[in-house]
Amino acid sequence: MSTFIGAATTAKVETRRRGKTIAYWTVTLLLAISITLSGIGQLMRLGGNVDLVKNIGFPLYVTYMLGTWKLLGVIAIIVPGFPRLKEWAYAGIFFLMTGAALSHAFAGDYGDYGFNLILPLFYAALNIASWALRPGSRKM
Repeated sequence: MSTFIGAATTAKVETRRRGKTIAYWTVTLLLAISITLSGIGQLMRLGGNVDLVKNIGFPLYVTYMLGTWKLLGVIAIIVPGFPRLKEWAYAGIFFLMTGAALSHAFAGDYGDYGFNLILPLFYAALNIASWALRPGSRKM
């Protein structure tokens, strides 16, 4: 009987671990794709990226810095190893996204239905979820 209980407990732990791994990669890939597209858009100054920066009073060269930081952060989060670098990348993405939301709020540039605040805060939430769900091999 105790062997059966032990096997059932092991199965539950494995299922929970597998579910957490799937959740981690789902959230992390969604974050990575979103931040990568945003970074590329800023580097290439596509779509409304120029207007977004100008509307909050930032100089246009900021798009190159933000785009570069975003792409480097995504690489750091996705590539195996380098747990300390991952911590910095997660922190950097969090500060980039919350800083974007605050910059738009302080400039009164909310966008349609608050889009300029909601989107970066959504990315910040994805970032927090990815950080919280990361497996032990990606922790310091």
